[in-house]
Amino acid sequence: MDIDGINKNCSSGIWVFIEQTDNKPKDVSCELLGQARVLAAQMKLAVTAVVIGHGVNQVAREAIAFGADKIFLVDGPEYEHYSTDAFSTVCTKLIYTYKPAVFLLGSTEIGRDLAPRVACRVKTGLIADCTGIYFAADDKQLIWTRPAYGEAAIAEVVCPERRPQMGTVRPQVFELPVRDAYRSGEIIQVDSPVSFNEIRTSLVKTLEKQSKNNSLKEADIVVAGGRGVGNVKQFLLLETLAKKLGGVVGASRAAVDEGWSDPACQIGQTGQIIKPKLYIACGISGAVHHLAGIAAARTVVAINKDPKAPIFKRAHYGIVGEIEQIIPALIEQLS
Repeated sequence: MDIDGINKNCSSGIWVFIEQTDNKPKDVSCELLGQARVLAAQMKLAVTAVVIGHGVNQVAREAIAFGADKIFLVDGPEYEHYSTDAFSTVCTKLIYTYKPAVFLLGSTEIGRDLAPRVACRVKTGLIADCTGIYFAADDKQLIWTRPAYGEAAIAEVVCPERRPQMGTVRPQVFELPVRDAYRSGEIIQVDSPVSFNEIRTSLVKTLEKQSKNNSLKEADIVVAGGRGVGNVKQFLLLETLAKKLGGVVGASRAAVDEGWSDPACQIGQTGQIIKPKLYIACGISGAVHHLAGIAAARTVVAINKDPKAPIFKRAHYGIVGEIEQIIPALIEQLS
């Protein structure tokens, strides 16, 4: 392997690491394939998916249906469960052999574990937890966006020299592409470079966890509270309102910091990015990092005592007043 890394002049192709569950690619991987197609058209490159697992031929075919032109498939019993040792070794070998220009991974538990190890081994930069990627045609450079300064600003980051340009991207940042069962692509079977005795960890047991994240992401109606709600007692009223509407409760980062809500319910760039049909923001000022989390909300209702709060610029409907008066009145009307 080239211990000096990969120079930008000898790299090509946009790669996406495919995470999978129950022999299906995860949504975040398919979202990245969709964005990879957009970037590939602008950069005149092909889209390649990296599929690692055991008995995952169907995952490879699905990756093609969601936008991959080519698949590097590494299949074997040693990859039945994710391990840092095995997956980072495979990705590193593939990168040094085929030299991609870009490597995209989901900002998930696996992606956050795998990406920095691979980036370190191939001596390139890593932009973590991105909320956007676009191609600057003028200087032929990828621009990655992510929160900075405690979410007070959005940073634009580039990796000008080393390749591949690597980044982890949050789920639901990009639209899920339409699956095309008739797309064709090339599947390249790659021999396993890892043996069982090289894997230092083993999976003992898997426990299913009931996650609040999933209900928040899938909800059609979300009632969210911020610091303007005032206290934890008032915050509990939001749960009553959400139940009356058939929705779920979310929170701003400020409300989570106050301890009024579970971190899993946080909405925004460092929380959940959601797409509800109705979003009711209670006592939320509307900071840029929070608004990024509700960019795809169909209808936004803002309730805030400050008529100049930025949230009103995003809202379709606004109510100016005290939370402790408005929320009980809404609950009474719904009852």
